[in-house]
Amino acid sequence: MNEVINTLLSHRSFRSYENKPVDENQLNEIIKAVQAAPNWTNGQNTTIIAIKDPERKKRFAELCGNQKHIEEAAVFLVFCADFYRTYIASQMEGTEMGALEDIDTLIVGSTDVGIALGTAVTAAESFGLGTVPIGGIRRNAKEVIKELSLPPYVIPVSGLCIGHPAKDPGHKPRLPKEAVYHEETYHRELQPILEKYNETYSAYLSDRSSNQRNSTWTEHVAKFFSKSYYDGIPEMLDQQKFPGGKS
Repeated sequence: MNEVINTLLSHRSFRSYENKPVDENQLNEIIKAVQAAPNWTNGQNTTIIAIKDPERKKRFAELCGNQKHIEEAAVFLVFCADFYRTYIASQMEGTEMGALEDIDTLIVGSTDVGIALGTAVTAAESFGLGTVPIGGIRRNAKEVIKELSLPPYVIPVSGLCIGHPAKDPGHKPRLPKEAVYHEETYHRELQPILEKYNETYSAYLSDRSSNQRNSTWTEHVAKFFSKSYYDGIPEMLDQQKFPGGKS
């Protein structure tokens, strides 16, 4: 295997970091890699905001649900779906942004952020740095928007901690290939595969000395997705003039 594949297969999420800054040249290369990533119709609808100030990292840790690793990370990146540049381009060209009324625009922005985030993770790990994505950036989305001074047509989608790992958490077992890779059509008979994976997942949890959970994978995801996780998302989308809000 080549180095890129080795980096991808070695991925794990780090939630503990050394008190050591990330080299600015490396951070610059990470951002350059993100900018080189594919995006819809070259709209380049992703913006990254870096949080380095210790007090501001502490504030974002609180907003994201008291996630201490945001404070510990050398840099916390906030990935935003950004159509404000598109708005300016429309103003310059004297056109309306009719697409902002279509829910597909929200899908486009979120997809572009996902590609950008994955690219940043791989780029950071190629330097031996540790990362962990932070979906909790949407927990208090309106306050995050205020903290970042986000204009209309921009929403926070995900955060990303980057730093020098302090502790290796080990690999978390993934679903078997046959659960996620299908050929020609979707194969719906997944229950036997998930039952077997439950055994693997439970064994992984029981072998971790720091683990405080004891469940199967299906129990975990069923509970997590049994209700809406973050309040106020439709209102936030309305505020930022995105489709998918309450209006």
